[in-house]
Amino acid sequence: MIAINLRRVSGDFGMEATDANGHIVRMDSSDESGGQNFGVRPMQMLLMGLGGCSAIDIVMILKKQRQTIDDFSISISGEREAGKEPSLWMNATVTFKLKGDIDPEKAARACELSMNKYCSVAETLKRSGTNLTWKVEVNEMVG
Repeated sequence: MIAINLRRVSGDFGMEATDANGHIVRMDSSDESGGQNFGVRPMQMLLMGLGGCSAIDIVMILKKQRQTIDDFSISISGEREAGKEPSLWMNATVTFKLKGDIDPEKAARACELSMNKYCSVAETLKRSGTNLTWKVEVNEMVG
């Protein structure tokens, strides 16, 4: 069982969530709905969780395959349902950017395994109807 505690600490919607290990995350609503930009929007945090969960999977897989990761970043964009309550994620696109001594086919397979088998957040989003897509960039130069 996981224990999370949440309490209001700023304005109407500024919350701090604390996990069992004492890690704190700040959340807030948008300015338009009365928030004060105190923290991350909860729905954005869900996409952050997707990135974190898949990153852990991918690094574990590639380390087992003796791939050397010098740099790793993830970009995630999403689109929510318009005019609905609740407004779920309709689409989310994940771009995995890896640099190092990495076989591109192994990187692509690691990302596929994470998104289709291991990442619990990806599966949670898919079960709610989110169309999840991704691409993998290995050692691509920024022009």
